[in-house]
Amino acid sequence: MIYVLEVPTQGLPKAWFAYDDADFSRKVAASDPLQPWEIYDEVTPRGLLDALGHDDATSAQARAHYPALCALGDEHGFDTPLYRADHLLGRGVLRAEPVSARAALAAALNARTGLHCIYWDERAAVGAFEGADPRIAGPAHWHARRALYEQLVALEVLADDN
Repeated sequence: MIYVLEVPTQGLPKAWFAYDDADFSRKVAASDPLQPWEIYDEVTPRGLLDALGHDDATSAQARAHYPALCALGDEHGFDTPLYRADHLLGRGVLRAEPVSARAALAAALNARTGLHCIYWDERAAVGAFEGADPRIAGPAHWHARRALYEQLVALEVLADDN
């Protein structure tokens, strides 16, 4: 499971979880102003051109209508995966260097106001509650740790002894 702690600039912290990467992606996208494919996508120039109705990526018509996309295909190959992660790379940027979905989703959360702590597994979440994450350690962050604790108890990761 993936655990998320949201600490708003005003108001009480909130913790939530996702079962896996796909669930995490759905939950982040549900509350993001961008479309899911803008948050993270992996596509090829040929796939994009095909989706736009150009089954021949090298045709004169495709080149006339989508010169930038064809230039990416010429530069990297029409079947090379290109990555889009608008919160991480900028709006509409496609690049050939790999971007992980987790990095893109973390950037989407971090683009929001407040602090967003992502714990990719149970061990990291429990460690954060116990003080291993300096972002929420100390008396000033008691409410944040309490929200995380309550989520961990609800999921039976920790026993409710308080």
